[in-house]
This record gives sequence, structure tokens and C-alpha cells, in this order.
Amino acid sequence: MKTVKIAPSVDLKIVSARTAGFAGADLANLVNEAALLAARRDKPAVEMKDFDEAIDRIIAGLEKKRAMSDKERRIVAYHEAGHAIVASVLPNLDPVHKISIIGRGFGALGYTMQVPLEDRYLMSRSDLKSQLAVLLGGRSAEEIAFAEISTGASNDLQRATDIARSMVTEYGMSDALGAVNYDGHRGSKFLDTPFMSERGSHSEDTAQQIDVEVKRILSDAHNEARRVLRERRDNLDELARRLLEKEVVEGDELRTLLGPTPPKDAEGTVPVDVIDPGVA
Repeated sequence: MKTVKIAPSVDLKIVSARTAGFAGADLANLVNEAALLAARRDKPAVEMKDFDEAIDRIIAGLEKKRAMSDKERRIVAYHEAGHAIVASVLPNLDPVHKISIIGRGFGALGYTMQVPLEDRYLMSRSDLKSQLAVLLGGRSAEEIAFAEISTGASNDLQRATDIARSMVTEYGMSDALGAVNYDGHRGSKFLDTPFMSERGSHSEDTAQQIDVEVKRILSDAHNEARRVLRERRDNLDELARRLLEKEVVEGDELRTLLGPTPPKDAEGTVPVDVIDPGVA
């Protein structure tokens, strides 16, 4: 940032918190993008708003507004509201920074962005269960609001299934199957690269048990998401209404709407990422 004129309003601690996990090249790209945005607007210095928009572009892609029907906009609004409320109510999850129903370049019609408080390298079983509930919060909100589901949760389901299966087959987090690795990946004895994926050395019966456990974990997470959203149905309706009206709701406004919620842990559980890149 030495060669860029920065406005006094820029809080580098906030910028740092929002860019946990960025490499040096990512940070250089961020400063350059923010400077370009400020220059296009004929600003004398780069402001906090420019950094915010630059971070959103790097993480979520360029804004891409699409012509949607009112029905589709309502579905997306409830879907993203579901993600955001579950992420805010369950403990030990990263705080929600922004909810949007404006599409981004990767194909999403909306996204919910969480900001990690610091880099995280380990996650507990309860952390992963909460993350699963957040991923299934969008689908759950659609069920509650419309008594129907859409194709928008396809990516959420894929990511949730991958996490649940890893919990069972890689991390030994299933009480029914125990502390055994069933993943089947074999590492080379001489090279630090894995062989091609292969099925683990377990029976068909064990494979069926794995499927049952994965389904149970996902079902529990789905039920937890629905429980939270049913208890917060008024908040769900209000947040969806605000999204339809304003298209973007900031995290501070969401926290004011929800009122007191469980304190967030100093260690986040979800990396800086768009929660819902699969709404389509």
C-alpha cells in the first residue's frame, strides 16, 4: 500500500480480518483493484468502500444482474436469508458480513458472505455439524416459506455431502463406524503425491453403513437448520423482505434484526467464501 494514497477512514484491521487466508499476491491484487475502483470514481484517495467492493469482487466475482421473475427473486431472498440466519444463530461460526441477492460472475443468483476472525486449520465435529446446518439453511428456508424446494440448493447439497462423507470416511467422526479411515486414498511411499483415488478395503456391508451414516449426519443438520428457522420465522420473513427491497443487507443490520445471539468464537469455522455459489 506504500504507493497508494489511502483515506483516513480506511481501517486496516477490518481489511485484514476480511482477507484471512489471502496470499501476498492476493493482497497485492486487492490493493490494485481498490485503487482502480477509486480512480474510476475520481476519488483523491482509496476509501473503505473501495476496499469492501474489491474484496467482494475477488471472493465472489463481478456483479452480474440478471432479469428474474418476482417469484424467483423471492426464492433467492428466502434462500440467502436462511443461510444467514442459521450462520448467525448457531454458536462458533464466523459472523455474517453481507447477504446479497445480486448475482455474481460464477453463476450465483445470490450469496451470503461470512468473515473469519482468523485463519483456521482444524475443525471439531461440532464445528462441521454447524457448517452443514448453514449449508442446508437455504433449502430449509425454501421449504418453510414455500412448502417447496428449488434447484438452487444443488451446490449446497454437494458441498454438504462431501463434508459429511469426509467426517465418516476420513476423520473418524462417526460413532457407529469408529476411528477408521475408509477413504481408500493411498500415498506414494517415495513421492509426496497421492495415487489415484480408489475404494477403501472395506466390505459392501461397510459401504452401506457409510451411506447410512452420511445420510443421518445430513438429516440431523437439515433438522437443525429447520429448527432454527422455524423459531426465527419472523426474522426470516423480515430479512427476505429487506433483501427484496434493498438487494444487499450488511451484517450489522442483520445482527440488529436478530437481537442477542450466541457469542462468536475467536476461531472461525468457515473460510472466507461465498456460501451459496450454486443458486441457479
